[in-house]
Amino acid sequence: MNEKKILIVASEAAPFIKSGGLGDVAGSLPKALRALGNDVRLVIPRYTAIKDETMYGVEYLGEFPVRLSWRTQTAKILVKPGEVPVYFIENDFYFGRGGLYGYGDDNERFAFFAKAVLDMLAMLDFYPDVIHCNDWQTGPVCMYLKEIYSKMLYYANIKCLYTIHNLQYQGNFDRSTMEMLDIPYYCYENGNVEFYHTVSYMKMGLMYADHISTVSPTYAKEIRTWQYGYGMEGVLESRKDRLSGILNGIDYEANNPATDTRIYQTYDTKHMQGKRANKSYLQTQLGLEEKDVPIVGMITRLADQKGLDILTQVFHDMMREDIQFVLLGTGENRFEYAFKALAEQYKGRVSANIFFDEKLAQQIYAGSDMFLMPSLFEPCGLGQMFSLRYGTVPIVRKTGGLADTIQTYDTATKTGNGFLFETYDGNGLLWALREALRVYRMGQEEWACVVQNAMQCNYSWNASAKQYEALYEDMMLGK
Repeated sequence: MNEKKILIVASEAAPFIKSGGLGDVAGSLPKALRALGNDVRLVIPRYTAIKDETMYGVEYLGEFPVRLSWRTQTAKILVKPGEVPVYFIENDFYFGRGGLYGYGDDNERFAFFAKAVLDMLAMLDFYPDVIHCNDWQTGPVCMYLKEIYSKMLYYANIKCLYTIHNLQYQGNFDRSTMEMLDIPYYCYENGNVEFYHTVSYMKMGLMYADHISTVSPTYAKEIRTWQYGYGMEGVLESRKDRLSGILNGIDYEANNPATDTRIYQTYDTKHMQGKRANKSYLQTQLGLEEKDVPIVGMITRLADQKGLDILTQVFHDMMREDIQFVLLGTGENRFEYAFKALAEQYKGRVSANIFFDEKLAQQIYAGSDMFLMPSLFEPCGLGQMFSLRYGTVPIVRKTGGLADTIQTYDTATKTGNGFLFETYDGNGLLWALREALRVYRMGQEEWACVVQNAMQCNYSWNASAKQYEALYEDMMLGK
């Protein structure tokens, strides 16, 4: 395939700043596409919350005014050169805040970002073949490109791919947003941006993009149903011939138990004693009883979507089994308080770490025996991929990317890399956990078989990047 010019637009990207899986994807996918020989560049906002050490070597390129209705603000363009050049759009009025999202003017902040991204292309004299947008924060890029910028010569042939990472978060704003966006009112009246009497940035992406992708094949089917569509199922059904599911990957170099300096002791499929050493270390660090019982790990945002409601319902039943449980994550207050209380009640058996720490996350992946993801829905899920990489056996609900990556272990054929349940309730979760414990208690040899199956899976970015590259090619050819 010929070299393609790709601009990836996201509201966050590792290692600069991330709040979830989008940040991991925006940090990893560009490198994988670059390795295939493409000219790939990334652009994100320059939040003041970005760690200074990641900004070393950043250069100032220039600035220009961006007008939104009656307000004009300056966009400063910075670049961090490298294998994948990363551009930052700086404006302290919009991005000089403690967090990323959740502000009353998010509609204005990301409309400014969208216009600045498109104006930046002219300043750089870089006109990509495809602009790859991600989630609701970048929906206006698709809309502005098609409604306004495509009428200009150099923008006319740019294609737009829009990726849904989580359909639940849609960026729906008051109808008065139309005035601020400074676009013709017919865009609202014809349904391109209107969503139940709001202006929806997610719908802009879905309606104006040349193609839509999401982060797993199963989720691409699920979001066309009312259970998973969050009101957008009709729009997605109408565009199903322009909808693809491409599984996310993870960075296999950065997440390699044989070389990872963040874990206590490195190990690989042939030398698994390091896995046991990581388990002992985790118990010591977190104040768990130092004995040989299965450790069930969970690294998650504390929200209903992640299955915390059904987990808390059956937690006492779960702890009747001879296990230890380790949680890492933050989220809704009710779950934070609940797990703090459970850790007090089950001292020495339950560790609730209500914060986020990347090093501890790796130590949980490396030191746990099992990894729990009982999600209500999971567009792709990266946690199960990390846990497979570290030989920690996933226990998951059969939905979205979890269904695409985990197969139930069969003791007769010795196939499968984890344990699944289908019905979203506490009984299903308990059944899957007990199935995993049953195999664990069959002996070291049987459990080692599941662990080896897990570690031999390959969910690196290489295969996914090739699928994206083929999709870009089809879009450029008008397919």
